[in-house]
Formats: sequence, C-alpha cells, structure tokens
Amino acid sequence: MKQPQVQPRIEVIYQAEQDHESWIRRSTAGEVPSRWPYGLHELSDWNASVSAASVAQPGKAPRALARIVPASLRARLAAGGQGRHIGLTWDENAARRMLMLKPHREMFTGVIWLTDMMATGQSSYDGLLRTLRQMDGLWVLNRPQVAALQNLLGADGPPVTFVPFGVDSTFFAPQRYPDKPMVLSVGSDRHRDPETLFAALRLVHARRPEAEILVQTRSDLPAPAGVTKISTVPHRELRGLYARSSVVAVATKPNLHASGMTVMLEAMATARPVVMTCTVGMEDYLTEGQTGLFSRPEDPQNMSERILELLDDPPRADQMGQRGREVLEAKFTTSQMAHRIARLMSLADPEAQALAATR
Repeated sequence: MKQPQVQPRIEVIYQAEQDHESWIRRSTAGEVPSRWPYGLHELSDWNASVSAASVAQPGKAPRALARIVPASLRARLAAGGQGRHIGLTWDENAARRMLMLKPHREMFTGVIWLTDMMATGQSSYDGLLRTLRQMDGLWVLNRPQVAALQNLLGADGPPVTFVPFGVDSTFFAPQRYPDKPMVLSVGSDRHRDPETLFAALRLVHARRPEAEILVQTRSDLPAPAGVTKISTVPHRELRGLYARSSVVAVATKPNLHASGMTVMLEAMATARPVVMTCTVGMEDYLTEGQTGLFSRPEDPQNMSERILELLDDPPRADQMGQRGREVLEAKFTTSQMAHRIARLMSLADPEAQALAATR
C-alpha cells in the first residue's frame, strides 16, 4: 500500500529585532505590506506547512559559539520524524543565528550583504562563509552576485540561485498620475549616495522651482534649497507619498546587492516612473526608456537631466509608470518571489501534484 506523502515543514526564522509578530498585527491593521516580512508566508501556497519563529542575537562568547555549531549540525542530521524539516532565513546574518541556535535538517537562506563586504576588502566575513557552506541552498537578489558568491564559497559550496525581489502589489496599488510635479526619493541603506542625489536635486530645483522635492534619508547632509528632508516614513504614509509623486529618484554608489530595488519596485507598483543609478544587474529590474530611466553613478548632472526629462513630459512619465506596473505584476510580486524560493527548495507545485493525482 502506498504511503501518503508527508507535507514538508518550513520554519521561517527571523531575527528577533525584526519582531515578525508585531509585523503581523500591523499588517492586519493595514499599516505594512504583506502578512510576514518579505511575504514569506506565501510559501504556504506550495504544498508546505509554514510557520515562523524569532531568534535573538547569540551571546558574545566566540569560543563557546564555535562549539555550538558542530553540535547543532549533529542535531540537524540526527533529527527524527518523517518528511522534510526546512529552516529558511532571509539573509546571512539570520542564517548564522539559525545554524547556531535553531538548526534544521535542511537549511536555506538569502545572501544580501556578503558580496559587497568582500568587494570592499572587509575581513570579518569568514564566520558568514562558514555558515553559508552549511546551507543546502542559497539565493541572491541580483544576478551578478551569483558568480561572486560562488567564487567565495568554492566548488564544493551549496548551489546559488538568482531570485528576483518582489513587493506586495496589493498594498502598493497603482494610482492616477498627479497633476502637480513632485520628485520623491526614499532610502538610507549603506550604498545610497546622498551627495549625488542632493547635488542633482539642486539642479532640478533651479530648472523647475515649482516642483515639490521630498527626500527621506538619515543622512546628516543639509538639504539644498527647494528640497524638504524627512528622516522616517511609515509604510502607510510612504504609500501616499508614492501616489503624490510624479518621478521617484534613487541614487546609489556602485554595489552588488542592488541597493534601492525595494523603492524602485514599490514605485513601479504605484505606476510611477523611476530614475535609478545604473549599477550592475539593475537591468534585470528596470528597462531603460520603458519603465524608467538610468543615470550614471556619481554623476549629479546626468541624474538631474534624467529627472527633468520626465518632469518636462508628464504623458511620457505616466506611460512609463503604467508600463512599470504591468512589468511588476508579471515579474516582481511577493507571490512570484515565494514561487522561485519554493522551486529552489524543490517544493512540489500543488497544481501539478493535484493534476498527477487524477491520472
């Protein structure tokens, strides 16, 4: 008699500081996108039982932690019970906590920061490399990261897959193009380029003084004349700012982890054109002249010209925004991202499985 198939069990491990339980409450109240951070709850659509847990930062005892890792691996390999027991984390820092404190028989993680740490010559990534070599599969959000990470891990490292990022296309819904010109820039990660951004926006204000210009940033640089700077924006308020904007501009320094892609995709979801620094791999997300415009890295004059192209031609800007929404729905939603992560973990397609059962 054929034994029934045991449904895979996936536990998504978040860092405790992220407070995924609070995120769930705020999502229910309509304050943040997706039910879980990064929409990973949508893995439940892929014939799996999915739960979430938080793991705190391990204590500051390196020698003791070094002894925990082998013990955790033994526990993972000796775990009893039927079926697949999978641990999943969003990035390499959470993966280290999972490996040390909450190991699973199979473990997968995304990798965000490590390739840029390597590129800048930082020497503090050896522990992360040891963590990643214990994973069963890795994914990155930018195609050029694949080769860079494979080179770091060596020929015997786990497989690395490019998984395009996705955003909640329901929370960030398309909005009618505004009548009044407004340039919006959002984001403060380590590879944002506020110097280039502010210099470009100074030139934009000189040409179009009637345009509102709003920048969300934690940079200490003073805003130039005509630019309003704010430090933080809750998601619900951010959604309204995208709706009011006519152009969304993102300036970044050269990097491998696709800095700025979240803002770019949220803007596209809202049907807004984007002016984006052209860093390697970004062409997988933005199509020049169709969903937005690229600007050269660290070139304020070029960025200002690209912003002004769209401010001076609202019908073209609106058309780009509408095309951006179409592309986002086709490629860059949280549901599609969960689909790709499910495939790299070799989860069964529930529709295909149901079809096979009828034959």
